Amino acid sequence: MNTPDLAPRRNWFGLVLTGLAVGFASGLFGVGGGIIILPVLVYLLGFDTKLAAGTSLLAIVLPSIVGVVSYALEGNVDVLLAALLAAGSIFGAPIGSWLLSKLHKRAVQWTFIAFIVVVIVSLFIVIPARDAVVQIDLLTGALLVVVGLFTGVTAGLLGIGGGVIVVPVMVVVFGASDLVAKGSSLLMIIATGLSGTIANIRRKNVDPLAALAIGLAAAAVTPFGVWLAGTLSPQTANIVFAGFLVLVIIRMMVDAWPRRRRGEGA
Repeated sequence: MNTPDLAPRRNWFGLVLTGLAVGFASGLFGVGGGIIILPVLVYLLGFDTKLAAGTSLLAIVLPSIVGVVSYALEGNVDVLLAALLAAGSIFGAPIGSWLLSKLHKRAVQWTFIAFIVVVIVSLFIVIPARDAVVQIDLLTGALLVVVGLFTGVTAGLLGIGGGVIVVPVMVVVFGASDLVAKGSSLLMIIATGLSGTIANIRRKNVDPLAALAIGLAAAAVTPFGVWLAGTLSPQTANIVFAGFLVLVIIRMMVDAWPRRRRGEGA
């Protein structure tokens, strides 16, 4: 497949460093890492925004696979839970992409920031039990699909989703173990990442070599992040995850903050 003309000259060192950071975060927090990859590719490595989004989506697949295997070896992956989340997310992503042209993006960003603030507060109130099991009945299954749908819509609107939403919601709302939430989140991310990548390849919005460089570097350190997640107490894990969400808010505020047009006076 030909790499799109919008791809700059690849900075291999920068791509590998990005991958190392992504792999650690992916294993520790159960997130795909797009929240890290996208701004690095756009603001530091000179990628076009659409190409960066497509490349990010492909790059997160490898560390997610390694993360799922690592969590599964300790029995911390719920396949049914992940499948229900993925079912909603796959349908939600195109809806979010459609809404992108209908809604004011900055208003959506600030609404999502408010949602993350509520999540952060909740993480200091609800401490998960490591032996907790989510009993999935008809109602719970439907709610999981709705959470997945919301995650997919958010991903389509803002390029953010996956573990940033799923992990805290699983812990706070459904009472899941934080480790099961993270392992299941990564399994969901594999499905959504692959489905989204197929569409991006057709539109030539992927730089496969850059995605491979990030993905391989990330996959190499993901097991260390998973190991560290298991060594932290549930309370400490919540605090660390809350700190990560604060960084997510800062990143989103930078994007959402009104910018002066070039040439405008001070």
